[in-house]
Amino acid sequence: MKKHLLFLGAPGAGKGTQAELLSQTNSYLHLSTGELLRKEIEMNTILGIQVKDIMNRGELVSDELVLKIVRQNLVNNNNKGWILDGYPRNLFQASSLNGVLSEIKQPLEVVFYLDIPEEVLIKRLLLRGRKDDTEETITKRLDIYKKTTEPLIQYFKDLSLLEYIDADRDLKTISSDIKQKMA
Repeated sequence: MKKHLLFLGAPGAGKGTQAELLSQTNSYLHLSTGELLRKEIEMNTILGIQVKDIMNRGELVSDELVLKIVRQNLVNNNNKGWILDGYPRNLFQASSLNGVLSEIKQPLEVVFYLDIPEEVLIKRLLLRGRKDDTEETITKRLDIYKKTTEPLIQYFKDLSLLEYIDADRDLKTISSDIKQKMA
């Protein structure tokens, strides 16, 4: 059973939902960089204020900052299972992450790519009803995703870690597909 997992996919593909279900079932640490950043915003820390400003502009938080938060959480997890959700977002982050994972001796074992049509994504994100989910910011985030994150699909495929998941299906079907591919 694999225990160092990454969920990859566009905003709204269902990464968070699937990662949460899997982490509850297996008692894995679920690291959603989005949630970590939102927690900083809620706590109104200096970092949180910066993050809020960046996110409201529809831009992405710096690589160094996110990697620092991720590393700290993985080290404090005492080598139990973990799921990364929404990170890494680009090739530089993937390479930096691989360095950290090899340093802490917790290499990535499988990358689940949740594949879904763009029109389904936009509909899902608008229904989610977050303040930062307007059609304009959604379109901007999807454009950024295509430019920076899609190259990761090939990167992880080349490392023989990638598993395709059809994310335009019901929750249970997707979950059972993921569980089969974890075995």
